[in-house]
Amino acid sequence: MTNSFPLSQKYIDFINSVKNVSADFLEGTTASGKTTVGAGVKFMRMVSASAKKLHIIAAKTTGVAEKNIIQQDNGILDLHRSAVYYGNGDKDNKLPHIKFEDKIIYVLGYDNRDKWELVLGSQFGCVYIDEINTANIDFVREISTRNDYLMATLNPDDPSLPVYKEFINRSRPYKKYANDVPKEIMNELKEEPVPNWRYWFFSFADNLSLTKEDIDKKIAAAPKGTKLYKNKILGLRGRATGLVFNLEDKNVITLDQAKGLNYVMFSAALDTAYSQNSDDTFSFIFIGITLDRKCITLDERVYNNRDLKTPISPSDIPAEFVRFLEANRKAWGFARDVYIDSADQATITECLKYKRQTGCIYNFIPAFKKTKIIDRIHLQSAWMAAGDFLILNRCNSYIAELNIYSWKEDKYEPEDGHDHCINSCQYAWLPYKDKIGSVRIE
Repeated sequence: MTNSFPLSQKYIDFINSVKNVSADFLEGTTASGKTTVGAGVKFMRMVSASAKKLHIIAAKTTGVAEKNIIQQDNGILDLHRSAVYYGNGDKDNKLPHIKFEDKIIYVLGYDNRDKWELVLGSQFGCVYIDEINTANIDFVREISTRNDYLMATLNPDDPSLPVYKEFINRSRPYKKYANDVPKEIMNELKEEPVPNWRYWFFSFADNLSLTKEDIDKKIAAAPKGTKLYKNKILGLRGRATGLVFNLEDKNVITLDQAKGLNYVMFSAALDTAYSQNSDDTFSFIFIGITLDRKCITLDERVYNNRDLKTPISPSDIPAEFVRFLEANRKAWGFARDVYIDSADQATITECLKYKRQTGCIYNFIPAFKKTKIIDRIHLQSAWMAAGDFLILNRCNSYIAELNIYSWKEDKYEPEDGHDHCINSCQYAWLPYKDKIGSVRIE
C-alpha cells in the first residue's frame, strides 16, 4: 500500500484500533476524509487480516462505489496496487468484485434488491457500507448479521431514520475522542450499546490534506443558518430541506441564562399518544413568559409506550403530570392553569377526576386550538427569528423535533409526526400569545 496523504492522529488511532472492534461507524462533515481512510485504509487492512475469503463493499449503486471508493484518487486501486477490479465480473464470479491478496470483495448497489439478495446466503468477513443513512434498511438489517466486521460511513441526516436507532446510536466513541463528538449527537447515542461497536466523528480538522483555503471555500458555499450548513459544515443531524422551523444557536440557552430572566408567568401542557407501535410520545412541556415578552421552554418530560415495560394509560397521566408540574413549581414558579389536547377526552376526564378526588391546585383545561396550525407556525417562526422564543438546552427531545419537523411534499401543511413536543409547547403558549413577541405581527 502506498500512502500519499497525511494522516491526523485521530485517523492513525482509528486505523490501529483493530482489537475488540466488530463495527466502526464514521459520521461527520463533508470532505473529512471518512471514505478515503475508512474504505481505502482500515477496511482493506481488516480484509487482509480476515480468515474469510468473501467480503463486501456496498454503495448506492456499483457506479457510485467505482467513482467514490474504488477508482478515485487515493481510492482502493490507488492505495493497493495489487488489487484488481472486475467491474463486469469474471468467469468465476459474475458480480462486480475486487480481487485482493487471496480474497474476493463483492461490490454491490444497495438500491438493487435483486442483486444484493443474490449474495446474502453467505457469511462474510468484512462489510463496508457507504453512506449507510441512505441505504435500504432491509439490506442493512440483513447484512449486519452476516459479517465479522462492519464499517459504515454516513453524512448527518434525519435523526428519526431507523438506521440511527437500530445501528448508529448503539455505538460509542473511545473516551479519548468523546469530546470531539458534538453534544447534540452525543445526546442521541443513547440506545442500548452493542459491545465493540465504535463511533467516530470526523471534521475538516481531521483531514490534513485540506488547506485553509480549501476549508474556507467549502464553508462559504453553504449559507449560514441553513440546514445544508448544519449538515455539511457542522456535521450535525437534521433534515436538509423542507423544515418548518429554522432553529438557530441564538434560540437555545443555558440554565444560567434562563435563571437570569425576569418571568411574569408560567404555563404547561401535555400531548399524548398511547400507541405501543409507533414513535409517537407523551410530551409534557413547561414554559415561562418574561417581562420583555420572551417565551422560554424550560423543561420537558417525554415517554413512549413502546419503550415501557408497563405502558402508560390515561389514568396514569394525572399523577405523572402533577409530579412534573411540582418539580417545575419549585424550580421556576407556579403554573396554575395547564392545558391538555382537547381531542384527548379520556386524559381530560382522568385529570378532572384526579382533581376532584385529591383537590390538587392545578386547573386542567382543554387546549385552545382555534388558532390554526399554520398560524401557530407563523407566530412561532417570527418569534424565533426575533430571538423571542428560547429553549433551555436540556430540552433535547423538543430541540430534536424542531430539527426534523417538515412540510408535506404535496401540500402546504406540516407532516403529522415528529410534533408531540411541538404541539404540547403550543398548547402551553396559545392562551398567552398576545403576551409574547417584541415585533408586532399584522
